[in-house]
Amino acid sequence: MNLLVPLPVILPLFAAGLNLMLNRRPQLQRLVSTATLLTVLGLAVTLLVQADRHGPQVVWIGGWPEPLGIALVADRLSALMLVVSATVTLAVMVFSIGQGMTSDSAETPLSIYHPSFLVLVAGVSNAFLAGDLFNLFVSFEILLFASYVLLTLGGTSPRIRAGTVYVVVNTLSSMLFLTSVAVVYAATGSLNLAQLSQRIADLDGPVALVLQLMLVVTFSIKAAVFPLSFWLPDSYPTAPAPVTAVFAGLLTKVGVYAILRVQTVLFPDSALTDLLLWAALLTMLVGILGAVAQSDLKRMLSFTLVSHIGYMIFGIALATVAGYAASIFYVVHHITIQTSLFLVLGLVERRAGSTSLLRLGGLARLAPVLGVLFFVPAMNLAGIPPMSGFLGKVGLIEAGLEVGSPLALALVAGGVLTSLLTLYAVAKAWNLAFWRTPEQAHEMVAGLPDTDTERGGSEASRVGAGRADSAHEGTDRRDLHELLEADALPTRLPRSMTAAAAGLVSLSVGLTFVAGPLYSYTERAAEDLAQPGRYVGAVLEGGSR
Repeated sequence: MNLLVPLPVILPLFAAGLNLMLNRRPQLQRLVSTATLLTVLGLAVTLLVQADRHGPQVVWIGGWPEPLGIALVADRLSALMLVVSATVTLAVMVFSIGQGMTSDSAETPLSIYHPSFLVLVAGVSNAFLAGDLFNLFVSFEILLFASYVLLTLGGTSPRIRAGTVYVVVNTLSSMLFLTSVAVVYAATGSLNLAQLSQRIADLDGPVALVLQLMLVVTFSIKAAVFPLSFWLPDSYPTAPAPVTAVFAGLLTKVGVYAILRVQTVLFPDSALTDLLLWAALLTMLVGILGAVAQSDLKRMLSFTLVSHIGYMIFGIALATVAGYAASIFYVVHHITIQTSLFLVLGLVERRAGSTSLLRLGGLARLAPVLGVLFFVPAMNLAGIPPMSGFLGKVGLIEAGLEVGSPLALALVAGGVLTSLLTLYAVAKAWNLAFWRTPEQAHEMVAGLPDTDTERGGSEASRVGAGRADSAHEGTDRRDLHELLEADALPTRLPRSMTAAAAGLVSLSVGLTFVAGPLYSYTERAAEDLAQPGRYVGAVLEGGSR
């Protein structure tokens, strides 16, 4: 069964190469991509069952004697992350097929999109399975290379501007990561996480603290932890809807996963607990205040993405089994919710021609299915009981109360406030975009000065909110009332797009019904993290089984 561990990485890379060869056969490319993601999902579920029943699944690759080779490890945590990532990437692929991102056009060329998407999937999978720091670095480079291409599809000037910021920030973080890897190797003589767990414990305190700071700062940039989150709100909304969805759902969570893995395996007696707690508190509050101030749905959700990263860091910083379990549960919840919400926004943009709250109105009446698809995950994001968002936040609050320190209690209060402000932000978005009539939106836009209309109504355009559907090019400056009168909007949405978004929304609701078994699983995963000896023993002693 250990031989299955590399396949979630190998298969997408092989399929990416095959899709490059099939660049003139779009139907075959769709089949290859969908079949590959389905296979990866099946492999991930198999690894999850095996890791839960028999412990970490370890395989050494590279042909070197252990522990000099490259270790890939599928334990309870990494297997769960593989299952969730495979599920959302499959949904995004189905959505993108319906949107037309598989047609060979200047906006979204097929020969680039499919291979890049599959390479991204391979990089994410490799990051979750990586058993050494250098392989983790390679994983980030693989997924970042693919994300650079996906972010700038079509080569429009807004996407290039946003992509430039994204590239510069992530290049700097990669340089810091590579420097951290070099310093860790110089101090310990190893990059294998299991070996490092033993050797870092023998280092002098100041040296270990410097190593920890370098790694945590690197991964905090990737995870968009405040104050290193400035790049995200202007970068993600510019990409096509499927790309934004997978970026928002997955990429920051890879950074969160890396923080969780490093903190538990390498630095179980963390000296940075208070610093991480402060970072979590500020990430929650600054992010959600930014969300409340937005007049564009994409940017509003981008800021809530930053804010809710704070919940995950909160659980990690508590450094307790309860905190780890709640954080893992919240990561699973948030990947599903955030991806589904951005897919729904893709439907909104296609149906209404814009995501500006100043221009939208009456969508609940014009497209009631869209209203339901937005309302359900939005309420889940806000933590309305008994949904999975509420259960995850309750778990984090209970973990914080259990610790009981003044800073932990401040995080509990901050988490409650953030949840209330999230509810306010999504309720405002629902009221403006879905509940009021198009005529009311038209009257509001007509009453604004041109400068205000330009600044608020074309917010998405100003920061480069591009669309894959070229039929709406240039409509972001017109409100929904005008577009309806001009008959410039489609009356129906592609079934595969709607089905993909509805399926992911249904899955997010399903998390509520399986919350008991899922939370029990995350508690078992948290117990493994709290006792890193299990991971270390499986890698150093059981890798050859």
